[in-house]
Amino acid sequence: MHAPLLSIVVPVYGVEAYLYQCLESIRADIPSGESDAVELIAVDDASPDGCGDMLRSYAVGRDGVRVVHLNSNVGLGLARNAGLDVATGRYVWFIDSDDWLPPGTIAAVLDRLRQHQPDVLMLDHLRVHEGGRREVDASSPLLRGITGVTRLADQPQLLRVQHTAWNKVIRRDFLDELELRFFPGWYEDIPFSHPLLIGAEKISVLDRVCYLYRQGRQGAITSTRSDRHFDAFAQYERLMAWVARKHPDERWQAELFELMISHYLVVVGNDSRLHPHLRRDFFHRATAHYRRYLPAGGYPLPPGVTGVKHRLIGRGDWLAYSALRQAHRVAGRLRRPGPEQPLGQPGQAVLGGADSGSLTGDEDPGRRAAAAPTRDGALAPGRLDALAGGQLP
Repeated sequence: MHAPLLSIVVPVYGVEAYLYQCLESIRADIPSGESDAVELIAVDDASPDGCGDMLRSYAVGRDGVRVVHLNSNVGLGLARNAGLDVATGRYVWFIDSDDWLPPGTIAAVLDRLRQHQPDVLMLDHLRVHEGGRREVDASSPLLRGITGVTRLADQPQLLRVQHTAWNKVIRRDFLDELELRFFPGWYEDIPFSHPLLIGAEKISVLDRVCYLYRQGRQGAITSTRSDRHFDAFAQYERLMAWVARKHPDERWQAELFELMISHYLVVVGNDSRLHPHLRRDFFHRATAHYRRYLPAGGYPLPPGVTGVKHRLIGRGDWLAYSALRQAHRVAGRLRRPGPEQPLGQPGQAVLGGADSGSLTGDEDPGRRAAAAPTRDGALAPGRLDALAGGQLP
């Protein structure tokens, strides 16, 4: 019996209400005659609810479904590693167990893998909110217009696509070549996803919605207040160490530095992630990383308010950052659409307003479409006062 072309690894923890939808969206989507091409590996990460029993029942009588039960909870990254350890496919795709696939996805993925045989296949996705509203990710346009296979050097904007594991299908041997696995802790995608693109010789892009990303689920990391958001610092340290060891190219160091600081602004500015009493400490930890990893040749500074916030982190000016953040949160509330101006309809992009986070820096850095960067420079006298007063650039 030949090894499958694709192994799909689904780590499972506390998702009893969503698990069946996820598994069925995979199994039911495997094309007729392709059952041997796909294996599904579900990893029960010592889930405290009924997920373990659900997986046992689901695997009965279904060929190509394997279940790994872990004796203790190890977290998302290490659960993915456990699935990877038993995967036999040439390619591996990590799918989160509260998300699901739209019809026709697996046939399109298999076809592209056979056609291009890439190191990494990148996929588009939609964010699905409670109530069914579907939102185009602001980084999705960066996937447009790329045909054949490419490299990051030729399509550098791909580094700014949502930096998650689930929007990439990866050649298994390529992971071994890069010496990549997931680390424990939150934000486990950081030292995994970026190196894939930097190290790949052959990147293929499937400009098609292949993944539906659930938003607002209770218990999701992005909506949980916890000091575990400080895990992001260790994950970026691992990423920077890998880049310095494997690809010490100043260009990628500068690009990753900008993404890192923008990501820290996401966390420190988001009320859903940090308790107020932790915010100042997180800001100063970000300042320490700014000074530690600032590239000698500078870096592409984001435009507008986000660029100002970058400079404030670099200076360690917590009071000015707090004043600026508060001023623009007030401005954002004043601009928020009323009931007669809905933010979006199913299938429409929502790129502005409260969901965009553009005034507060609350969105993931990968969500922002690439804007023309500027080089770092001095903040003109009085400029900060104007910004804090609500005068947007």
